[in-house]
Amino acid sequence: MQPREALRQYFGHSDFRRGQHKLIEAVLGGRDVLGVMPTGGGKSMCYQIPALCLGGTTLVISPLISLMKDQVAALTDAGVPAGYINSSLSGEELRDVYRRAYNGEYRLLYVAPERLGAPGFVKLAQTISIPLIAVDEAHCISQWGQDFRPSYLEIADFIDALPQRPVTAAFTATATARVQEDIGRLLRLRGPLREVTGFDRPNLYFEVRTPRSKNGTLLALVRERVGRCGIVYCATRAAVERVCQSLQDAGIPATRYHAGLDEEERRRNQDDFQFDRRTVMVATNAFGMGIDKSNVSYVIHYNMPKSLEAYYQEAGRAGRDGEPADCILLFAPADVETARFLIDNGGSDALSEEEAALVRRRDMERLQAMVGYCRTAKCLRGYILDYFGQPHADACGSCGNCRAKYRAEDITTHAQMILSCAVRIRDALGYGVGKTLLIQVLRGSRDQRVLQLRLDKLPTYGLLAELPESAVRARVEYLEMEGYLKTDPDHGALLLTPQAREVLFRGKTLTMPVRIEQEERAKAGALPPADADLFQALRATRAQIARRRGVPAYVVFSDATLTDMARRAPRTMADFLEVSGVGQTKARQYGEAFLETIAAHAGEK
Repeated sequence: MQPREALRQYFGHSDFRRGQHKLIEAVLGGRDVLGVMPTGGGKSMCYQIPALCLGGTTLVISPLISLMKDQVAALTDAGVPAGYINSSLSGEELRDVYRRAYNGEYRLLYVAPERLGAPGFVKLAQTISIPLIAVDEAHCISQWGQDFRPSYLEIADFIDALPQRPVTAAFTATATARVQEDIGRLLRLRGPLREVTGFDRPNLYFEVRTPRSKNGTLLALVRERVGRCGIVYCATRAAVERVCQSLQDAGIPATRYHAGLDEEERRRNQDDFQFDRRTVMVATNAFGMGIDKSNVSYVIHYNMPKSLEAYYQEAGRAGRDGEPADCILLFAPADVETARFLIDNGGSDALSEEEAALVRRRDMERLQAMVGYCRTAKCLRGYILDYFGQPHADACGSCGNCRAKYRAEDITTHAQMILSCAVRIRDALGYGVGKTLLIQVLRGSRDQRVLQLRLDKLPTYGLLAELPESAVRARVEYLEMEGYLKTDPDHGALLLTPQAREVLFRGKTLTMPVRIEQEERAKAGALPPADADLFQALRATRAQIARRRGVPAYVVFSDATLTDMARRAPRTMADFLEVSGVGQTKARQYGEAFLETIAAHAGEK
């Protein structure tokens, strides 16, 4: 079977997305590959299509049970024989999977990296024909990646121990150039084709808000999107519990997910979200990696994540069907301290003391980049693309910052006061202090620590007492963003940079952009009015089929497919097969029901 034939027959698409065909052709030609593609960019197709074109069983190494279950369910529904081996299987189910694998019944077999050393699995892998090994979420192999997992370091040895080395393909959505080098080296890829299709997701709208009340803002945002599926990410389990309860009390159909829940409740809550019985999932970062739910139309971060990689990966779970989606981050200064605490208390026991220190310093550097995203007045999309090394226009025109209005404010005098105060404190104490204490001194605080350290005796004490705390903080953060101050990653102290001398002694003036108005953004994602009723009728048909088959609605068809179906309004099976996302297997299974719905809708008009 040829790649395009497989793409059309099993997945219902007429053409490949950017980068897919090049990666697929390289794999089929026997070459290792490294694919860096954004979430929703079609990474899985780059190993699923070769699996259908090659003989034997393609092995997919995947980090989470939920990822395996979702992809296997979708493949099975599309007519592709696939299975998985993980701890969720009963003894009888596991024996059945092994039996079918030995018989060569699977085209794809998913497995967690921790399973690779199990004697039973090693025997299976050395017996069956494995033409291709795909490593998903490959950034997990790098200590410079945001989800480092020591078990990934064993993958290369497993591959080398096989009777015949398969083609090895690695895929990830978020990898800086340094992480990409680590992936190639640690997986021992041989002359790989490296394809980086870009990190931009044009259908995603990015916005950062700094609300007085996160709860009130969150509730308003969710209510504006009633009936649409969304994820709310929180930094801690306690926050998940509190936020979920708050939404439920307000009548929002929300559920929760974090590592503190028992496995049965996590599975039940995830299924409620997958099947659209609950439209809002409130979760820690334990939820979402590999979740193949295409109709998530918004992701709201109640707390700031620890890194830009983690943020982009989590935010990228919105809009996987290509439809417009919102990614909104609710930022508060306290989020920075929470992130520091999680970094300091989240090390791996598998690392040496030296390795742990290196990882912590790396994490602190990434945290500073994340804080910069929350504080910048520049294009948010551009900030993300800069971080991943991708060229871009100065402004995207469609993020919260690009659509906001600003006025220019001369803060030169205030900047000189702030920088002078930092110098005076360091001279008095012999060391620098953190942002909060600096602001307290500038505002003339009578806080006990200020008095104990005798910082109230400094000539810079109270220089900015007439300004509210938020205004002083904004100026301090602007000076840090522009490179006049920097934060010591080990101790959190604010230090002057050589650039500060330009303001203190050489007459450099500073102008800070201050947001004065947020333009009202048009609601995105709605179908043209003429198609809206048909789209809802198609959703109802999809829901009936999904309930009958016991699968999530998006496994039947994604919202993007229903959108195209509503626009085309096919009346024959041949026309139905022209709808994006409709393959031959699904056309046979569901075509009649959807064509009847379309015909009935046309009759009503």
